Amino acid sequence: MSTNRIHKVGLFGTATRSNTLLVIHMMGETHASEISRILDISLSQAQKAIDSLERAGIVVGTEEGRARRVRMSPRYAFAGELSELLSKMAMVDIGLQKKLSEQRRRPRRSGKPL
Repeated sequence: MSTNRIHKVGLFGTATRSNTLLVIHMMGETHASEISRILDISLSQAQKAIDSLERAGIVVGTEEGRARRVRMSPRYAFAGELSELLSKMAMVDIGLQKKLSEQRRRPRRSGKPL
Protein backbone atom coordinates (compact mmCIF):
# COMPACT_ATOMS: atom_id res chain seq x y z
CA MET A 1 0.00 0.00 0.00
CA SER A 2 1.42 3.38 -0.91
CA THR A 3 1.87 5.98 1.79
CA ASN A 4 -0.66 8.22 0.04
CA ARG A 5 -3.41 5.66 0.49
CA ILE A 6 -2.68 5.35 4.20
CA HIS A 7 -3.98 8.91 4.66
CA LYS A 8 -7.36 7.86 3.23
CA VAL A 9 -7.95 5.02 5.70
CA GLY A 10 -11.37 5.47 7.18
CA LEU A 11 -12.13 8.73 5.39
CA PHE A 12 -15.08 7.08 3.65
CA GLY A 13 -15.50 4.15 6.06
CA THR A 14 -12.64 1.81 5.13
CA ALA A 15 -9.48 2.04 3.03
CA THR A 16 -11.08 -0.23 0.41
CA ARG A 17 -14.21 1.91 0.23
CA SER A 18 -12.17 5.14 0.07
CA ASN A 19 -9.87 3.80 -2.65
CA THR A 20 -12.82 2.38 -4.60
CA LEU A 21 -14.56 5.76 -4.54
CA LEU A 22 -11.37 7.48 -5.68
CA VAL A 23 -10.94 5.05 -8.60
CA ILE A 24 -14.57 5.53 -9.68
CA HIS A 25 -14.10 9.30 -9.56
CA MET A 26 -10.83 9.20 -11.51
CA MET A 27 -12.10 6.82 -14.19
CA GLY A 28 -15.50 8.41 -14.66
CA GLU A 29 -17.14 5.04 -15.15
CA THR A 30 -15.83 1.58 -14.34
CA HIS A 31 -16.81 -1.86 -13.07
CA ALA A 32 -15.90 -4.07 -10.11
CA SER A 33 -13.37 -6.28 -11.89
CA GLU A 34 -11.47 -3.24 -13.15
CA ILE A 35 -11.41 -1.76 -9.65
CA SER A 36 -10.18 -5.04 -8.17
CA ARG A 37 -7.32 -5.18 -10.71
CA ILE A 38 -6.28 -1.57 -10.11
CA LEU A 39 -6.40 -1.75 -6.32
CA ASP A 40 -5.12 -5.33 -6.15
CA ILE A 41 -8.08 -6.48 -4.06
CA SER A 42 -10.49 -9.38 -4.52
CA LEU A 43 -13.52 -8.98 -6.75
CA SER A 44 -15.82 -9.54 -3.77
CA GLN A 45 -14.10 -6.72 -1.83
CA ALA A 46 -14.63 -4.36 -4.77
CA GLN A 47 -18.26 -5.43 -5.13
CA LYS A 48 -18.92 -4.93 -1.40
CA ALA A 49 -17.39 -1.45 -1.50
CA ILE A 50 -19.47 -0.54 -4.57
CA ASP A 51 -22.65 -1.88 -2.96
CA SER A 52 -21.97 0.16 0.17
CA LEU A 53 -21.33 3.35 -1.82
CA GLU A 54 -24.44 2.70 -3.90
CA ARG A 55 -26.61 2.23 -0.79
CA ALA A 56 -25.27 5.57 0.47
CA GLY A 57 -26.35 7.19 -2.82
CA ILE A 58 -22.80 8.28 -3.71
CA VAL A 59 -22.48 6.09 -6.82
CA VAL A 60 -25.00 4.67 -9.26
CA GLY A 61 -24.78 1.49 -11.27
CA THR A 62 -26.23 0.48 -14.60
CA GLU A 63 -26.38 -2.96 -16.17
CA GLU A 64 -24.57 -3.42 -19.48
CA GLY A 65 -25.14 -7.01 -20.52
CA ARG A 66 -23.74 -9.08 -17.68
CA ALA A 67 -21.52 -6.27 -16.41
CA ARG A 68 -22.52 -3.58 -13.93
CA ARG A 69 -20.94 -0.20 -14.67
CA VAL A 70 -20.70 2.34 -11.85
CA ARG A 71 -20.14 6.09 -11.79
CA MET A 72 -20.50 8.97 -9.37
CA SER A 73 -24.12 9.92 -8.75
CA PRO A 74 -24.94 13.37 -10.10
CA ARG A 75 -27.94 13.45 -7.73
CA TYR A 76 -25.88 13.05 -4.57
CA ALA A 77 -26.51 16.13 -2.40
CA PHE A 78 -22.81 16.92 -2.04
CA ALA A 79 -21.67 15.75 -5.48
CA GLY A 80 -19.79 18.96 -6.28
CA GLU A 81 -17.99 19.16 -2.97
CA LEU A 82 -17.17 15.45 -3.02
CA SER A 83 -15.82 15.73 -6.55
CA GLU A 84 -13.53 18.60 -5.52
CA LEU A 85 -12.22 16.62 -2.55
CA LEU A 86 -11.63 13.49 -4.62
CA SER A 87 -9.85 15.51 -7.31
CA LYS A 88 -7.45 16.89 -4.68
CA MET A 89 -6.90 13.41 -3.27
CA ALA A 90 -6.20 12.07 -6.77
CA MET A 91 -3.57 14.74 -7.38
CA VAL A 92 -1.38 13.47 -4.55
CA ASP A 93 -1.79 9.74 -5.23
CA ILE A 94 0.93 9.37 -7.88
CA GLY A 95 0.94 5.56 -7.61
CA LEU A 96 -2.76 5.35 -8.42
CA GLN A 97 -2.38 7.86 -11.26
CA LYS A 98 0.33 5.66 -12.77
CA LYS A 99 -1.78 2.50 -12.45
CA LEU A 100 -4.73 4.20 -14.13
CA SER A 101 -2.61 5.52 -16.98
CA GLU A 102 -1.50 1.95 -17.71
CA GLN A 103 -5.07 0.63 -17.93
CA ARG A 104 -6.41 -0.28 -21.36
CA ARG A 105 -9.98 1.01 -21.63
CA ARG A 106 -10.98 -0.33 -25.02
CA PRO A 107 -10.85 -3.78 -26.61
CA ARG A 108 -7.85 -4.90 -28.64
CA ARG A 109 -8.55 -5.72 -32.30
CA SER A 110 -8.86 -9.47 -32.88
CA GLY A 111 -5.59 -10.98 -34.07
CA LYS A 112 -3.55 -7.86 -33.33
CA PRO A 113 -0.12 -8.76 -31.93
CA LEU A 114 0.75 -7.65 -28.41
